Amino acid sequence: MMVFTDSNGGRVELTFGKNSDGMESRHVLIVLKHEGKWLMTRHPERGIEFPGGKAEEGETIEAAAIRETLEETGVSISGIKKIAEYVVRTNQTFCKAVFTGQVDTIDVHPQLHETEGALWLTDEEVDTCTELSFHMRGTGMEQIRKRVEAYAE
Repeated sequence: MMVFTDSNGGRVELTFGKNSDGMESRHVLIVLKHEGKWLMTRHPERGIEFPGGKAEEGETIEAAAIRETLEETGVSISGIKKIAEYVVRTNQTFCKAVFTGQVDTIDVHPQLHETEGALWLTDEEVDTCTELSFHMRGTGMEQIRKRVEAYAE
């Protein structure tokens, strides 16, 4: 388990497996690389980040990961695999499941929800981006990206 403080001062516990508290994940993050580029989106308030969100009532986190990716980017994915969980401990502690997968289709004119659509960034572009969301900064995301690249090979 990796433990670090995020840029908002929250304690983050990242595990590449199930979190140690057995806390149920109801939030999802989708981190995938396709043809050498990371699938990202621009949130109007937070900036550039991986797609993600919350599971709706009665929805599995796997279904939420697929739905959120499509709604935020217009990209349909399959073959999803949960690669990590992280618990963020603040006054509203929560657990987020991190998924990766494969791109099935890319809708170039999607109906978008909450974001400005798909952005495809290279490693260098992610590393040097000045518009990254606070969610994207820190040691944890670097480790998650490495894990996704190992999964894709």
